[in-house]
Amino acid sequence: MYQVDAFTRERFHGNPAAVVISDHWLSDAAMLAIAAENNLAETAFVVPAGGRFGIRWFTPTVEIDLCGHATLASAHVLLTHGYVLEGPIEFAYGGGTLTVTRDGERLVMDFPARPPTRSNAISEIGTALGALPVETYSSNASMAVFATERDVCALKPDMIKVAKVAGYGLIVTAPGDDCDFVSRFFAPQSGVPEDPVTGSAHCTLVPYWSARLKKTRLHARQVSARGGELWCEAAGDRVKMAGFAASYLVGRISV
Repeated sequence: MYQVDAFTRERFHGNPAAVVISDHWLSDAAMLAIAAENNLAETAFVVPAGGRFGIRWFTPTVEIDLCGHATLASAHVLLTHGYVLEGPIEFAYGGGTLTVTRDGERLVMDFPARPPTRSNAISEIGTALGALPVETYSSNASMAVFATERDVCALKPDMIKVAKVAGYGLIVTAPGDDCDFVSRFFAPQSGVPEDPVTGSAHCTLVPYWSARLKKTRLHARQVSARGGELWCEAAGDRVKMAGFAASYLVGRISV
């Protein structure tokens, strides 16, 4: 098992993910138990499958259908520790294939876009966040748009109320002071009160901000306590997300 800080150059920043590499799939119960033991936002399980790798992701409480930072961490592990000499790396998951390539020191992930649609949940989401957003949207997660980066940073949500919001979590976002946009992500309904840096949320954020700012290349920051940054590109029905990763831990687990 490896632990990697994703979407950052520095250890102890970004989003920590565990990566378990095995020659076969463990049982669902075993994978969930390992993820609960790790108590990180995500644990990725990776199994070689021909020239590709199968991948699944677990929070401490549930399996999820897509995860960006643990995929970035998995690619970093495969390249850093000699499982793969060069990219691209193809990951097979329940929704198809995810590809990761190198761009200098950064790794670039090719993910499905999840464009949001306008919703009328301003009152409900405002109550959960303790502040009214300007607009609300829905996709696989709910999304609230605020006027300024300061508004997003100041939020102190009621996690019990956030857990009742539709979707697997709640994205909050605003224009950035020194980047195109900022965000935070709360997912108590998935066992993660606040996720430090959330790749999958950018599958929704990038289509929204690309349309709003009328540009396809976007620089994003997630303004959690640990923080992280992504270089993104809107590419039709796909979203490309690039970031750095920093190795933290290598170990063996007993199951």
